[in-house]
Amino acid sequence: MDVKPHIIADQQVPYLEGIGKKHARITRVPGHLIDKQILKKADALLVRTRTICSAALLKDSPVSFIGSPTIGTDHIDLDYCAKKGIVVVNAPGCNSGAVMQYVFSALVAWAGNHAEDLKSKTLGIVGVGNVGKKVAALAAHLGIRTVLNDPPRAKAEGQEGFSDLGLLLEQSDIITMHVPLTPLTINMVNNNFLSSMKQGACFINTSRGAVVDEMALQKAVPKLGGIILDVWQGEPHIDPATLKVCNIATPHIAGYSLEGKSNATEQVVRAMAVHFGWNDLQNYTVALPAAKHVPADLLFTQCFPIFELDKQLRKAPEQFELIRNAYVYRREWTQEQYSQLTLCLPKKTF
Repeated sequence: MDVKPHIIADQQVPYLEGIGKKHARITRVPGHLIDKQILKKADALLVRTRTICSAALLKDSPVSFIGSPTIGTDHIDLDYCAKKGIVVVNAPGCNSGAVMQYVFSALVAWAGNHAEDLKSKTLGIVGVGNVGKKVAALAAHLGIRTVLNDPPRAKAEGQEGFSDLGLLLEQSDIITMHVPLTPLTINMVNNNFLSSMKQGACFINTSRGAVVDEMALQKAVPKLGGIILDVWQGEPHIDPATLKVCNIATPHIAGYSLEGKSNATEQVVRAMAVHFGWNDLQNYTVALPAAKHVPADLLFTQCFPIFELDKQLRKAPEQFELIRNAYVYRREWTQEQYSQLTLCLPKKTF
């Protein structure tokens, strides 16, 4: 009798090769096809945000562990899992470096197209968690002023260093969203939010699509100086009207780096190893190849040629999911490259 656990894994979850046959049986399935029938004999699930782990899906299944190599858990019914004793593990912060890289690569691309000087701008960061902290740190490194808004952190740590949202909207030339999806953040970016922004300000969202009321965003186009979206309402079926008003549009890949994906898989597999008692995998590590050399003046453009992906999405928005799944994970900046990023910003305009 085979007593090894049976793992159902989204076929897009990478770096599982280190889980051997002696540990478990792994069945790879497209995320959107994971259903109750498949879970009848599943002991564990490895899923992305495309699989909604609801009570209806999990009911009567033997699943005891859900690992999601993602930063959020809004696709998982945590209350149901807690009642049923199902262990849920995600990977907060795993791709924070990748999203930070996306934000600044996109900003440099936007600035280049609009002859804007980023060093003269004020960057408003809404949500200063794992990602927001890194965005703020790089902005400081580059000499860009920031305004930070994070009510939970301000409540826990004190108001010093944080701004209320109204002041941030009033002062910021660029606003980037890094909030989790909660009842408080759904449609947070609405008519009132957008009308309070500065004339000509640039808006970026890499958090969750549902954070933005896209109808309101479309109406705000005359006021805004730029719109950069990586996440969308109704993914993968995105609104062509929203796509049309974006200056830069990508298919939910801001966090898609080799480092981000390996970090996420490592965190989830290590937790699963503890759950199933695999002592040899409790320090699970993914070996990545050395990063290629990139000239200092090309670190924003060559490491992530963002307009190539923008062009793909605009050409075939109905293939959102195919483009996303086919995306070749980019490399994040090394520490040496990070220190050289100040050399990439012209002193005046782009």
